[in-house]
Amino acid sequence: MNSAESLHDTRGAAPVRASVAGSQATAGPPPESDATPVSRLSPIAVCHDNGPAMQPLVPFAAPPLPVAASPHLRTDVTLAEIAPAAWDALAGDALQPFVTHAFLTALHETGCATPRTGWWPRYITAWHRDTLVGAMPLYAKTHSYGEYVFDWGWAEAYRRHGRRYYPKLVGAIPFTPVTGPRLIARDPGVRRALLAHAVDLVREGEFSSLHVLFLPETEMPEARDLPLVARSGIQFHWLNAGYRDFDDFLAAFSHDKRKKVKQERRRLAAAGVTFERRCGRDVDADDWAFFHRCYTATYRAHHSTPYLDAAFFARIGAVLPDNVVLVIGSRAGRRLCAALDVYDAGTLWGRYWGTVDEVPGLHFEACYYQAIEFCLERGIARFEGGAQGTHKLARGLRPVTTHSLHAIGDPAFAAAIADFCARERRDVEHARDALQAASPYRTSPAPASG
Repeated sequence: MNSAESLHDTRGAAPVRASVAGSQATAGPPPESDATPVSRLSPIAVCHDNGPAMQPLVPFAAPPLPVAASPHLRTDVTLAEIAPAAWDALAGDALQPFVTHAFLTALHETGCATPRTGWWPRYITAWHRDTLVGAMPLYAKTHSYGEYVFDWGWAEAYRRHGRRYYPKLVGAIPFTPVTGPRLIARDPGVRRALLAHAVDLVREGEFSSLHVLFLPETEMPEARDLPLVARSGIQFHWLNAGYRDFDDFLAAFSHDKRKKVKQERRRLAAAGVTFERRCGRDVDADDWAFFHRCYTATYRAHHSTPYLDAAFFARIGAVLPDNVVLVIGSRAGRRLCAALDVYDAGTLWGRYWGTVDEVPGLHFEACYYQAIEFCLERGIARFEGGAQGTHKLARGLRPVTTHSLHAIGDPAFAAAIADFCARERRDVEHARDALQAASPYRTSPAPASG
């Protein structure tokens, strides 16, 4: 079996052929290889153009600070050494709760994303003199848990061919499949420098690969002329079309789909189940303890280990009180379930859920309908319901495309993975079209952007 065959993934995934162009740097042979030294990240195509004849020199005019063209890049500065205000200022208007200094610090200081759990922070920071001008949250990893862009098949192919897949580098927010800034800088030149430096870390041979997950489409151009392969996936998001209330939202559905949602909600109410929503400042210690009990119980019911602990949830409730809302379902004075959502002025993200009792329709109400009602009350434009489960489509969420970038150090595997991703991307596009056609809306809405 050759490398390409061994990368076949029977899960029917879906992603992309990347634009891969070039870096001219070379390095030694891949780990555990007797090959003659070659470029580990050989570009598919490298263009050389000597350009026009040299023009007369013109006076140099210094650009305004910061100098984005040549930031000083460092990998020896920890998040704890950076002032929260300086970190949060990097993203400007693109700042979201998950990339704040407070959220990332909570992951680290509560022990959820640490070397003990297989997440070694290797952040890249960009500086102009003593001023922070960019950063890339980056982790060295010895497993693929908590990422949500699945590469287990790639790791297994490496193993079958006697190659080492771990450690690898992951540019992501741990345990958070949410699209957001991964190259955190206002200037495109700084963003590109951060990404190129991360690729160089693979080229040096310590890591098999680089995986930048759930980056926005606006950051994809920074990969141009870098040896990166793009993947795409599908999530489900709800868009607020200016609905007055939940009934106005349902009025956009076809008759049968609208009737089904109303029946689900009526049955739950008839069973005596009620819901309340508590925003961060109103969530007390007992609420957090109950939520964590639900969260861990649901993970264990699915034979999984929870990634996040009670200390983490209590911490984000304390440091991000204006960005969290807890939905609690009860019956006859007994609490049944809880869902924790994160929000800002424009978006609500459905993140964590759990239950201590099974009641038909409980999950749909706690995780989707309550979230949509919250958005309607607050004028929030978008609710991101995450991946997996076409059941979300019937509740008014629409398929959107997500993006990731991957640099593979081994040239043979890089070519095989690029071919796999090209086929996967076609599958994703076809799947999205099919899902869009099955929309519950009376008229097909314009596709939601990722």
